[in-house]
Amino acid sequence: MFVVVGATGNVGRTLTSILAASGAAVTAVSRGQRPVVVPHTVHVHRADLTQPASLRPALTGAEALFLLVEGAGANLDMAEILRVVTAAGVKRIVLQSSQAVGTRPGAGSHAPLQAIEDLVRRSGLGWTVLRPGGFASNAFAWAEPIRAERRVAAPFGDVGLPVVDPDDIAEVAAAALRDTAHDGRTYELTGPALSTPRERVADLAAALGEPIGFAGQTPDEAREQMLRFMPPPAVEGTLAIIGAPTEREQRISPDVAEVLGRSPRPFRAWATRNIDAFR
Repeated sequence: MFVVVGATGNVGRTLTSILAASGAAVTAVSRGQRPVVVPHTVHVHRADLTQPASLRPALTGAEALFLLVEGAGANLDMAEILRVVTAAGVKRIVLQSSQAVGTRPGAGSHAPLQAIEDLVRRSGLGWTVLRPGGFASNAFAWAEPIRAERRVAAPFGDVGLPVVDPDDIAEVAAAALRDTAHDGRTYELTGPALSTPRERVADLAAALGEPIGFAGQTPDEAREQMLRFMPPPAVEGTLAIIGAPTEREQRISPDVAEVLGRSPRPFRAWATRNIDAFR
């Protein structure tokens, strides 16, 4: 049996479906009241990681746990969470972290995730750490202006990053949950090629079959917009990555292909699959 914490997220939804389709017993864990849309064979459990004991009922009989933490894991008692997980008899944990933990180790925005990674590695459990780069699904932030105006405003329009499809992350997570060969591995997950915001808008326009305008934003304009839904450290960390990525952040990682035996999906595939959100 597998437990997926963060089952309503872009990765968790797909991961839950993959595991359920394989015939495994799956418990989907979500914190809030948002409906958890899962296959009918999946058990749904509400838990809040800020109250580790609330996770305990979901772990009974579980072999492995997928763990996604909100807000980079700040304000979580990860040591207590791991005690609850270990006491329940869980054998392995797959942690969704962030590429920035490795590429920007001094950044305050990702320091909590670094601490969580360290605790997971020392937990005595089998572990796999996933460090995805920027998500293709971040383009959902453009859905409203595209629907309303067929226009996108974004900073750093010609700076490329190898954004990763969340479904690829989910498939790698499923492989790590099911196979101990991935224990002790840290996988950096990216897409197959660099993609700029301007190019991603063009891919969305092609999938939509209509032109979409692109307007550049200044960093200050982007910062003001992002601060409406992100804490300041996360905003500054994000702007640093999308505006001045390091060589490693622009590197195409081989890890998706190594685990899945195929190339990662390009952004245009994500755009085609999700285009109804932009109509």
